[in-house]
Amino acid sequence: MKMLRPWPTKVSRPLADYRVFTVRSDLKTSPRTGNEHDFFVIDCVNWVNVIALTPDDKMVMVEQYRHGSNTIELEIPGGMMDGGEGPLETGCRELREETGYVGENPLVIGQNYPNPAIMTNTCFTLCVRNCACTHATELDPGEDIATRLIPLAQIPELVANGTILHSLVIVALYQFNLWRKP
Repeated sequence: MKMLRPWPTKVSRPLADYRVFTVRSDLKTSPRTGNEHDFFVIDCVNWVNVIALTPDDKMVMVEQYRHGSNTIELEIPGGMMDGGEGPLETGCRELREETGYVGENPLVIGQNYPNPAIMTNTCFTLCVRNCACTHATELDPGEDIATRLIPLAQIPELVANGTILHSLVIVALYQFNLWRKP
């Protein structure tokens, strides 16, 4: 069986800082050929997505405008990890800020690399149960979010019919489905 090895970095040069991510160029050497190649890498902070469930089997979801696709998307709450926060703290904070909901027993149920070809970050998936709306929302100035309670049984159809299109949300829903099965 062929064993692959990481490519050693010869030189790493910062190229740009865009507040929520930076871009760098890494000159790396192929272990197979010995040739050098220049790769562009996007350094991002880690992200968290939250599967939030109410006691009556509804999922707390959000609708929000997405600038990249120029669409309003049905998603789960989530966001970027602040310095010093772990996934549990970030997920609970984002859930509360975006929806006003809080819950019990937050648990990391999965993680993935959003795009390991060019990005350095990890996206964590949390599950929070017994959620209830106990706070007012605390939206960032650039956010406009509407909270939606969706019956859990409707989620697969919303993915199948294209209502839910955000790839990281679909991954989180898949991880949730695997986690909750015996």
